[in-house]
Amino acid sequence: MPLSHAILGFIEFRPMTGYDLKKYFDQSIAHFWSATKSHIYQALEKLEKDGFVVSQIIPQEGKPNRREYQITETGRTELRRWLTSPLPPGQLREGWLIQVFFSHKSSNEEIAALLKARMIAIRERLTVYRTVVQEVVAQNAERVGIERARQLWQITLDHGIDYYEFEIAWLEKTIDRVNTLPR
Repeated sequence: MPLSHAILGFIEFRPMTGYDLKKYFDQSIAHFWSATKSHIYQALEKLEKDGFVVSQIIPQEGKPNRREYQITETGRTELRRWLTSPLPPGQLREGWLIQVFFSHKSSNEEIAALLKARMIAIRERLTVYRTVVQEVVAQNAERVGIERARQLWQITLDHGIDYYEFEIAWLEKTIDRVNTLPR
């Protein structure tokens, strides 16, 4: 499961709490994978039960104790196995395409407006990817100090940018097509 393996990947860098992991998800891979705190904690419980991680309680003065997770050798072996195993293509699930699919009673203008709104949102996301997320990649790479990791992180960001650039081109073409649909 990608969530569990992403967790193993993060804690291979250093031991982390569930809170730390949520922060890392949000700051480094949110452009292609998200996770809720509850899903992270559920996955951590299973990873510990399966022997892929171990946890320890770290006392803190004036704050609740921290439960920090560390990858085990079994976890490293599992991560390596998963990282080298090809995955099947994911199932595409896009709510906005359901809107388009069932819009036969909507006017061409209404459909085009939906597509234009999506295009605006994607352009905004691209701006974030090219600025904020790009800066996060640079900061994380500096913190970790592994050039190979930085380049691989950049590859995943480039995928997100290319994906949305393609979608904008597709939307532009599709808006023209929608405007000429028979009424």
